[in-house]
Amino acid sequence: MRQSARKYATWLWLLLGLFCLRVIGQMMVAFWSVQFLPPMKEWQSGLLPYPVLLICQFLIIALYCKIALDFTHQSGYFVLPSARLGRGLLIFGGIYLGGMIARYIIRMAWYPDQRWFGGIIPIFFHWILASFILLVGTYHRRQTD
Repeated sequence: MRQSARKYATWLWLLLGLFCLRVIGQMMVAFWSVQFLPPMKEWQSGLLPYPVLLICQFLIIALYCKIALDFTHQSGYFVLPSARLGRGLLIFGGIYLGGMIARYIIRMAWYPDQRWFGGIIPIFFHWILASFILLVGTYHRRQTD
């Protein structure tokens, strides 16, 4: 288990770091109106008001940090092999990633003038969050098979 958890920790920290860069970038646009990053409308879909979204993002970062720390220290709830947790994470992560892939395809169909990269910042970072979930699920699945 130890070697396996250590390998996963590196990837979990990388995915978490990418998500943190997204949150920082969006904060820079929202609070300091930096010009070298895309405008605010590119950073979110508008389903949640930005203050609520920011709180949710901080909660995600805190949870993902705890998970990555468990993998780094090779101890804690999230690194103890669990077939049930692995199965649940793989199902949820697969649905989540599939939904975001569908969202991308639909967006590209509805806005052909924005292909391939218009409005995809939120979608891309949902892929990162889903990948984190799938990676943790894969770890648990492999540990319990």
